[in-house]
Amino acid sequence: MTSELWALLWSAILCLVLPALYGPLYSRQIGQAGVIGNREDVPPPTGAAGRGLRAHRNLIENLVPFAIAVLVARAAGISNGMTVLGAWLFLGARVVHAASYIAGITGLRTLAWIVGAVGIVLIIVQIF
Repeated sequence: MTSELWALLWSAILCLVLPALYGPLYSRQIGQAGVIGNREDVPPPTGAAGRGLRAHRNLIENLVPFAIAVLVARAAGISNGMTVLGAWLFLGARVVHAASYIAGITGLRTLAWIVGAVGIVLIIVQIF
């Protein structure tokens, strides 16, 4: 398995872990009945729980083009220093993005998002 695919796998794991981080925070806000119910009449998450949810949604939005780029590169047999750099930049940036988003550190969060996007672009450029 290529390094890029490992970065994609760890990105998917991050996507699965994020709800485990913000879920308990939200549970404290709405209580056990709200968590196990249909959530039709519960307030939206606030604070770190809300930021965690938004970080998770943002990761999902960015994970789709990252996965497509990695899988197209793999299908085309393209794996080099730039694709590896792009893949690991994306993953590292997304970890920093999630942590800084949940912590409420806006400048670092934005920088991490940009670095993650650059990682995707590095992979796409190698395909063309």
